[in-house]
Amino acid sequence: MTPTIVAHQGGWDEILLVLVPIVLFALLLVVANRRADAIESGRRADERPGDAGDAEGRSDDRPR
Repeated sequence: MTPTIVAHQGGWDEILLVLVPIVLFALLLVVANRRADAIESGRRADERPGDAGDAEGRSDDRPR
């Protein structure tokens, strides 16, 4: 069985060891920002005055 060498393969493997975590964190940040924007836009839609709803501004059948 041949041993696997992780380092000193001309530099490309060290670049991957740095870039892969950076790319993963960047993707997680993009996903988190999209989710946060969706939640915020949902809250803004719920808080809009004059929506079709009862006197308290509710437009759904949530428990009171």
